[in-house]
Amino acid sequence: MSQQSLSPTSRSQVKRLPQRASYDRTQVHAILDEGLVCHLGFVAQGQPFVIPTAYGRLGDRVYIHGSPASRLLTTLEQGVEVCLTVTLLDGLVLARSAFHHSMNYRSVVLFGTATRVDDADEKLTALRAFTDHVVPGRWDEVRPPTAPELAGTLVLALPIDEASVKVRSGPPLDAAADYALPVWAGEIPLAVTAAAAVTDPQCSSEVAIPDYAQRYRRG
Repeated sequence: MSQQSLSPTSRSQVKRLPQRASYDRTQVHAILDEGLVCHLGFVAQGQPFVIPTAYGRLGDRVYIHGSPASRLLTTLEQGVEVCLTVTLLDGLVLARSAFHHSMNYRSVVLFGTATRVDDADEKLTALRAFTDHVVPGRWDEVRPPTAPELAGTLVLALPIDEASVKVRSGPPLDAAADYALPVWAGEIPLAVTAAAAVTDPQCSSEVAIPDYAQRYRRG
């Protein structure tokens, strides 16, 4: 495997439809960078939880943040094993039979344990990554966190060491006998699109909508 490849483990190796799998680090990064919400799965006191949250990526680390009182963060900082997933839905795949309907997607599944970020510079850099991950260029225009705000935010880092990608693309794959059926089949592409930016009524009329808000897009 190349340096850009992650070594599959017993947890990360894709068993179902392995031909759709990849362990390429560049693909992992690309999907994480395009997504906006991840789901974090973990077990606390015998009870499984799956929590959606925002995130940011810098190099080979995914950062999550929130209140120090958050059950999610206080549990994960104890070294509990976590599974992070991000899925991008690219389209609906309509086959000639109900059985072969599918979806086109790109997904990442990441395993590991998170560590608390206490270094002030790394913490601030991580918070910048969160902001610019959602809206690139936003951090440079807004007021940065104050010392109390920074102290009141818990940041955790999850290494990208054990992960896999799974992708489906293209038209439906019908049974050979079904291709002759007089039924429409094909793809309905889907994408995240932004509507026109809406200005906060509290904004001064002299403050223009920034270009990154007017032209916002993902992917």
